[in-house]
Amino acid sequence: MKRWTAALIGILGVAAALAAGHLVAGVVGPSASPFLAVGNTAIDFTPSFLKDFAVRTFGTYDKLVLLLGMAGVLLALAAVAGLLSRRSPLPGTVLAVGLGLLGVGAVLYRPDLGQLGILAPVASLVAGVVVFRWLHHAATAPAAANGGRRTFLIASGATAVGAGLAGLGGQFLGGRVDVEASRRAVGELKPATPAPPIPAGADFAAEGTPRFLTPNADFYRVDTALSVPRLRAEDWVLRVHGLVDRELNLRYDDLRRRDLVERTVSMVCVSNEVGGPYISTANFVGVPLRDVLLEAGVRDGADQLFSTSVDGWTAGSPVDVVLEEDRGALIALGMNGEPLPLEHGFPARLVVPGLYGFVSATKWVVDLELTTFAAKRSYWLQRDWAQKAPVKVMSRIDRPEGLSTVSGRVVATGVAWAQPTGVAKVEVRVDGGPWRTAALSAEVNGSTWRMWRVELDLPAGGHTIESRATDKAGLTQPQARLAPIPDGATGWHSIFFTVR
Repeated sequence: MKRWTAALIGILGVAAALAAGHLVAGVVGPSASPFLAVGNTAIDFTPSFLKDFAVRTFGTYDKLVLLLGMAGVLLALAAVAGLLSRRSPLPGTVLAVGLGLLGVGAVLYRPDLGQLGILAPVASLVAGVVVFRWLHHAATAPAAANGGRRTFLIASGATAVGAGLAGLGGQFLGGRVDVEASRRAVGELKPATPAPPIPAGADFAAEGTPRFLTPNADFYRVDTALSVPRLRAEDWVLRVHGLVDRELNLRYDDLRRRDLVERTVSMVCVSNEVGGPYISTANFVGVPLRDVLLEAGVRDGADQLFSTSVDGWTAGSPVDVVLEEDRGALIALGMNGEPLPLEHGFPARLVVPGLYGFVSATKWVVDLELTTFAAKRSYWLQRDWAQKAPVKVMSRIDRPEGLSTVSGRVVATGVAWAQPTGVAKVEVRVDGGPWRTAALSAEVNGSTWRMWRVELDLPAGGHTIESRATDKAGLTQPQARLAPIPDGATGWHSIFFTVR
């Protein structure tokens, strides 16, 4: 058997296995697809420093990079297994069985998959073994030296087409739940208590800062979901239980019938490096989380609100924080005038101002349990991240850009945040000189970012600019640089630029 033939057999066997599993997953649950199940499990077992590196390096493309990397590894393994099987189909069969068992293990590990989910990796295992051995037989049968080569090519082509159709079929079946139709049917979420209008002068967008409100399409997204959960509003139920006086089971319409409130909130990811992009601001519409918890009746001793997403991801929020009357924590249904986008948590998510997202911002939320931090450990707490993670006071320079060249008078601009206290002051210095107080934009509330600007007369040449913020309690952004993990980065942001 020629080398290219052997490698092709290995690749087609793996393709058939993945396609079969994806097709069956379209019926039993999209996340049961072995490729996705293994990918999600890989995310769970990846060390925190590697996840943080992926987010810093690839941003919102981190999941695409993971999937492409997995595909590359599978392609290489398949080709090698095929080459090792030139004389015997055993190595390729072992690979097919091994990958199938890996898929079975990944599906059994996933907390969001029922018992039927195992059918997808089993189908993958069977298809991989059968197709590989069938193609191997077609390529090594005695007739292959004569007219059998044509038979092998036809079999290979049929396998490739079949795998493609099975994969497309799985994609179609997995998308048969029309979540976008459900989202459109929600219509306008009109708050009984709208947020105050954004005042004029809330940003310096014309001079380089972001617009005050971040469009939904530009709102940062950092989560562990390889595929966005597809849950219709009609099927959504939120269970509130644990250390409560009465258990609640709330449907989407139950929340819609309540008096909705709108709150303007900046959300920050703990993975944000000093000067990083993972902060965005939106008008969120929903039901006050405090009201729901008080309705359930929080018992003495409950110090953790343990929230669970439909895909099994968990977060733990401090009960004393979410129950603060002025905190403004929400079970959010809408975002910037429309129902939540799918990738941002439709049908519902949590929004708790002043806490980093990994302890407060569960998307696709379906379960709220009042418990204790001693009793249950959330997803990131199991990986030694912080138990309580208040957002740290921070500032960022947006203009001039690092390593840029500017002409004439320099206008430096940026953003600062200090949730939920609010930003009192931003200072800027150039080349280690004295600190200068920057002008601040109009304030919206303490739970949102605030823009700043300062005009600088600088001579030609290279310069380094630094910024630091101070909150209304008098806490100033520390100079010492600390990495984002486990509880948020610290340090002064600085950039180097040239004046000509």
